[in-house]
Amino acid sequence: MPKVAVLMGSKSDFPVVKPAVAALKSMGIEVQVHVISAHRTPEEAHDFASKAKDNGIEVIICAAGKAAHLGGVIAAYTTLPVIGLPVKTDMMGGLDSLLSIVQMPSGIPVATVGVNGGENAGLLAAQILGIKYPAVAASLLEFKAKMRKKINEDDACLQAELKDL
Repeated sequence: MPKVAVLMGSKSDFPVVKPAVAALKSMGIEVQVHVISAHRTPEEAHDFASKAKDNGIEVIICAAGKAAHLGGVIAAYTTLPVIGLPVKTDMMGGLDSLLSIVQMPSGIPVATVGVNGGENAGLLAAQILGIKYPAVAASLLEFKAKMRKKINEDDACLQAELKDL
């Protein structure tokens, strides 16, 4: 069974992480969720990242706000794909988090989704796993078909509404 770790720098980030967990679970992907801080628990971050592959983790999502170093620290200690999930902040609306995650030094890649983009983080992890797991790829195709159907239904409703104007 495919397995993804979702890490967050603070428990207060859970509302941003929750859609990622839901997306992954809806596709039959096992999810581990932990609070690990790059700054306040650096030993735990190192320990988790260095053992992740041996523990069956295949992709790691790291949610963090402000300085948002979690994804980069985790990526420094593993060869697994790391997805950064910037968390919106009061100070700069999440721009600080986004720039901290996306501007990694050469040799430490961290894929990055939009600010508070939990669902997209989960879907990106699923797409990575879909290369290896046909059931995950099939779930993604079903998800996209449902999105398409919903948009087409919305357009039909809009067209009917426009006729009445």
